[in-house]
Amino acid sequence: MSEVTVIIPNYRGASCIRDCMEALRSQVFRDFSTIVVDNASHDGSAEIVENDFPEARLIRLEDNFGFSRAVNEGIKASSTPFVLLLNNDTKAENDFVGNMLEAIKADEKIFSVSGKMLQMLSPDRIDGAGDLYSAWGWAFARGKGKKSSGYCKKTDIFAACGGAAIYRRSILDEIGWFDEFHFAYLEDVDIGYRARIMGYRNVYEPAAVVYHLGSGATGSRYNDFKVRISARNNLYIIMKNMPALQIFINLPFLLAGFGVKALFFIATGYGRAYLSGIKRGYLLCRESKKYPYSSRNLKNYFRIQLELWINCIKRFTDIFYTG
Repeated sequence: MSEVTVIIPNYRGASCIRDCMEALRSQVFRDFSTIVVDNASHDGSAEIVENDFPEARLIRLEDNFGFSRAVNEGIKASSTPFVLLLNNDTKAENDFVGNMLEAIKADEKIFSVSGKMLQMLSPDRIDGAGDLYSAWGWAFARGKGKKSSGYCKKTDIFAACGGAAIYRRSILDEIGWFDEFHFAYLEDVDIGYRARIMGYRNVYEPAAVVYHLGSGATGSRYNDFKVRISARNNLYIIMKNMPALQIFINLPFLLAGFGVKALFFIATGYGRAYLSGIKRGYLLCRESKKYPYSSRNLKNYFRIQLELWINCIKRFTDIFYTG
């Protein structure tokens, strides 16, 4: 019986879904199934999958419910102990699936593994080597824009990037699936955060290489939708996952982080979208449930807090150093 299901959320992926699916056909490791979950695309991308890739199961949703809902529908339709998420604008090397499966099976405490994502148009540069999260309330792709040769070592990370990540189903069932309140953006950081609270690991695997086009659905690095949703979810992650005391400890960092971002987006013409997102984040926090605190996880909270401070330094270094 297959151990892994590849789940591809799709929205308007006509220009890239074929390359993504062809790369899966070329995998050396063949014992996996594929599910494509389409968010009511009207560009013919779902028909490409249906007509040209009959080996994949296509699930059509009646509306665009976002990344989180699409992933959850794929998980629900799967029956394997591991699920591997891929963005529709990626191309995986032919040993990608096998290397990801091998990496997550190395330790039962590993919840997720993030692949080595390279920029498709500049393949010598990192698109993401796992996600980090800082006390400023900033999540960021580790190594983005840096030379790929500097990221050849397996290491623990804060969270796996959902664009190319494998997850252990038993832990998903324990901590909860992807939070559909997120819709899109930072849902992978949120689920990695929950796993860390429970004492599980998230790992970066450099041998599992995938090329990522980026902004395949939204079309640009910044736009009103992306800025608004990301700002909303940034606030939501903090209020959902941090106990009140931890929020208080981090408050000076958080105020500084959100303030810097506000100034940046005001300067780039997205100030209204960012502030609207913060307001929506506050309202979302009132609607949703806080992740339950338990004193049994106190040592995990201490480890996370130390990492949040360390990642402030790493982010500062990333901003002012390019390699």
